[in-house]
Amino acid sequence: MPLSEHEQRLLEQIERALVDDDPKFASSVRTGDRRLKARRKLQLGALLVLVGLAVLVGGAVAPSVPLGVLGFLVMFGGTALGVLNYRSATGVVEAGPAGARGGSTARGRGGKPRRQPLKNRLEERFRRRYDQ
Repeated sequence: MPLSEHEQRLLEQIERALVDDDPKFASSVRTGDRRLKARRKLQLGALLVLVGLAVLVGGAVAPSVPLGVLGFLVMFGGTALGVLNYRSATGVVEAGPAGARGGSTARGRGGKPRRQPLKNRLEERFRRRYDQ
């Protein structure tokens, strides 16, 4: 739904006031979606892994240790770049430990009960057997 002319004018005034008050913050907000930058870095990391693999294989074919080491380092750098940007590129949220918020009675998204870690389940079974 498009904004009315009055709303557009108000929005422009707010933007101008923001730029006047804090230009550094305004420029960082204007830069766009952070996921886009992280996706580009993730793609660059994948490309570096492929290039590093090619250089590594080239170093193995032409028996050159420095070329093989260079290929490995490029692959390692690409992997590190990909791993460091994976979460922000995909929006994945890591779940905390299941027992951290109340054990087996805690419920996750959608109302489904979360499973306890294997260690806790095995300890509970052992206690029940021992008590009987």
